[in-house]
Amino acid sequence: MRIDLPHRLIFLRHGETDWNAEGRLQGQKDIGLNSKGLEQSARAALKIKKLLRRMQLDDKHLHFVASPLSRTRNTMHIVRTHLGLSEQDYHTDPRLKELSFGQWQGLTWPEVQMQAPLEAKAREIDKWGFVPPKGESYAMLAERVRPWLESLNQDTCVVAHGGIARVLLVLLADMPIERAPLVQIWQDRPILFADGSFNWI
Repeated sequence: MRIDLPHRLIFLRHGETDWNAEGRLQGQKDIGLNSKGLEQSARAALKIKKLLRRMQLDDKHLHFVASPLSRTRNTMHIVRTHLGLSEQDYHTDPRLKELSFGQWQGLTWPEVQMQAPLEAKAREIDKWGFVPPKGESYAMLAERVRPWLESLNQDTCVVAHGGIARVLLVLLADMPIERAPLVQIWQDRPILFADGSFNWI
């Protein structure tokens, strides 16, 4: 399952949204950053700037790509501004959209447990393989992301979502599929994927 990526990948999850703060399943709903999310993105941008300096990596030779949802694009704009780059000069890729929770999007987990107790229990048993009603599983998300990863031909900075990060932990760092869906993905701490492992920045 692992992909031996010859390039370095700097991953950043978008900053907080009001739905994040409320514990709602956001999925592919296009919810914007809140004030805390803007601050988190700025902190993360400074960490990326320091990382690039430490790696002696010229940002002009770094590929920038984001999920097309507004919360990721806004985070990318903040990152690029802090790097002294044009806000808009980056790519988006629909394969980097968040895991779809289908009919559960907009609900809190307690609401899901109340409305669909059997399905909620099934997801707790198999978070990697479970498919929410009209949604997708982490396994499906991994297959969506794999071709994008395999297409990378240079060091890359990506702004995407928690679900994408968990899939990257499996595909690039051999994390067990039972563990990856449980990992907390911080919104102000980038992750560096390199040489088959990962490090929080």
